[in-house]
Amino acid sequence: MVYANNKPVLTVCENIVFVKKLDVIEDMMKNAECGFPYKGAKEHYILDIDQRDFCREVVQKAEKVTSLPKPKKKK
Repeated sequence: MVYANNKPVLTVCENIVFVKKLDVIEDMMKNAECGFPYKGAKEHYILDIDQRDFCREVVQKAEKVTSLPKPKKKK
């Protein structure tokens, strides 16, 4: 998991970077490949990390609408 401002924005599995399908990035990612980061996950966009400026913009937009993770309850 890659975090931006303590928010989980990207998932990295098997050297592939995935970003959750969000309305705010739908237009930007309309031509992106899609895939599943792990068994049981919802479909995500696959982010081409070679396009640095594009990735930065995607992360900034995704971070704005992503919630902070809920704290885990101690046993």
